[in-house]
Amino acid sequence: IYSLDFSWDPFGVVLRRRATGTVLLNTTVAPLIFADQFLQIATSLPSRFLYGLGEHRGTLLHSLDWSTLTLWARDVSPTESFNLYGAHPFYLLMEEGGDAHGVFLLNSNAMEVALQPAPGLTWRTIGGVLDFYIFLGPDPNMVIQQYQQVIGFPAMPPLWALGFHLCRWGYGSSNETWQTVRAMRNYQIPQDTQWNDIDYMDGYRDFTFDPWKFASLPSLVEDLHKHGQHYVMILDPGISSTNPNGSYWPFDEGLRRGLFLNTTQGQPLIGQVWPGFTAFADFSNPDTHQWWLENLQRFHAHVPFDGLWIDMNEPSNFMDGSEDGCPPGELDSPPYTPAVLGDSLSAKTVCASAKQKASVHYNLHNLYGLMEAKATARIRGKRPFVISRSTFPSQGRYSGHWLGDNQSQWKDMYYSIPGLLSFSLFGIPLVGADICGFSGSTSEELCTRWMQLGAFYPFARNHNTQNEKAQDPTVFSPTESTAMKDVLLTRYSLLPFLYTLFHRAHLQGDTVARPLFFEFPRDVATLGLDRQFLWGRSLLVTPVLEPGVDSVTGYVPRGVWYDFYTGSSVNSSGEMLKMSAPLEHLNLHVREGSILPTQKPGITSEATRGNPLHLIVALSSSATAWGDLFWDDGESLDTFERGSYSYLVF
Repeated sequence: IYSLDFSWDPFGVVLRRRATGTVLLNTTVAPLIFADQFLQIATSLPSRFLYGLGEHRGTLLHSLDWSTLTLWARDVSPTESFNLYGAHPFYLLMEEGGDAHGVFLLNSNAMEVALQPAPGLTWRTIGGVLDFYIFLGPDPNMVIQQYQQVIGFPAMPPLWALGFHLCRWGYGSSNETWQTVRAMRNYQIPQDTQWNDIDYMDGYRDFTFDPWKFASLPSLVEDLHKHGQHYVMILDPGISSTNPNGSYWPFDEGLRRGLFLNTTQGQPLIGQVWPGFTAFADFSNPDTHQWWLENLQRFHAHVPFDGLWIDMNEPSNFMDGSEDGCPPGELDSPPYTPAVLGDSLSAKTVCASAKQKASVHYNLHNLYGLMEAKATARIRGKRPFVISRSTFPSQGRYSGHWLGDNQSQWKDMYYSIPGLLSFSLFGIPLVGADICGFSGSTSEELCTRWMQLGAFYPFARNHNTQNEKAQDPTVFSPTESTAMKDVLLTRYSLLPFLYTLFHRAHLQGDTVARPLFFEFPRDVATLGLDRQFLWGRSLLVTPVLEPGVDSVTGYVPRGVWYDFYTGSSVNSSGEMLKMSAPLEHLNLHVREGSILPTQKPGITSEATRGNPLHLIVALSSSATAWGDLFWDDGESLDTFERGSYSYLVF
């Protein structure tokens, strides 16, 4: 289906799609530069419709007007044009006529991708080799499936992971956390999981909990389990290094076994994170995985957590490099430094020259979050649930992702949609943003609209920073509290449908939250849409993303679409339609020809599981419809692989 031509002068390769003659790659447009710490290769592009290349904040469709995208994991609040928490050197391109292809550069070094209006693209990396994978689709869904055949399909999450999660930094105590859980129950608002941020720890040290303020934490977790709910807490990779010898096992034992990042002098590299001075676990060492597991087991014996939230794993450092800075040399001061925030590889992280078991940090930095996730996804006996901040290709096999420390602003709510959809492209379907915003103060209107949108994030968590007023659904006026409750009940009623989408993601790499152009690739009007999205192929979500309005304009692709609540139909020719959207209402439309399995919602996924199932049948104009349901116990490992499931086609 393709032809590959090699040229000596000018030097390069030309890749064509045979069916259309489209030139997908032409690297003869500029010289190949191949040095030890500077590798550059450029290509023309067959169109301007380019997606992927994460992690960045911006529109789903990239602008090719001389923009440069840098890939180097960095702890910084999501900001346009900055390199963010993860690195994903993969792009999807829509060709003229609706075909699609993808390109993956398997390289973990610091890099930048320069986009040119020609249209063209230049890869520039400062290490490794040029190892390209090209996926020929020709349908965008197939490109992403083919990409995941290389990087691995995502893990099947436990059913409870798809329920509603609640968190904040600064509950201040386990009793205060418990009060919030009780309030949610009293209001009968669905909640599957309660989380804690770093304030549960004793002195911000991993694998501890505050013996005074969080004394009742084990009882809280026991109470959650009694009510069919779950508990998740945060862990950071920086291990406190200043405790008296013999008083803090994680550091003492890690030091004894030699499991930390070392300086060029062979001593543990010391930086600074929440607990003060810290050493950093070397997850490229298999022995570290064993030590990490032992730490998790020791803590689990006191606080039987159900999942883990791994943060600060870029890795983040409050100092640049280490307490002693970084040594001179070509790793910390390479001949060329990509356009990273802070202008230095060691800005707010560890020295690139730091020694790890597998290689130098220069080569492993972008892999840190992936390696930690792999070590963390080993909670024995049941399906793991891990949410990671830093990510790299194949992350979906071990964890989900949240989009980081956003703000309680309308534009942040909008940017969460392209963020969500980009991670769908990266093979990490379990993704969402902090609902109602993390930093800053939310408003009742913003939080109501955001809860409506967030109820359709594959990973739905409301999270808030310290010293801001509470933003969980119980603290608002009765009208808005009820609106939030209603949209969560709608989500819970759709859990059988959502769970089945995750099964298809796990089995063959289908996307869960899906851009409209994936289903309508020949409709050019869909190529830039990132204010709406689909669940699977059949449920269209059109949220309100601005204040003070009671209607929303959304694109309705060609065909018949049914209002999810009333069943009334819209026969669209592929057009922008104005929809009524009072503050209590989220617009949802079901695509003709689909069947959605639903269930009477309870206030936990466990309660919902026991309720009657229903089908929503949306007939096509030719009176046909199709849907499916994957059903198992919701938490055992490898149910599909072992045949312990039911799969139904309607």
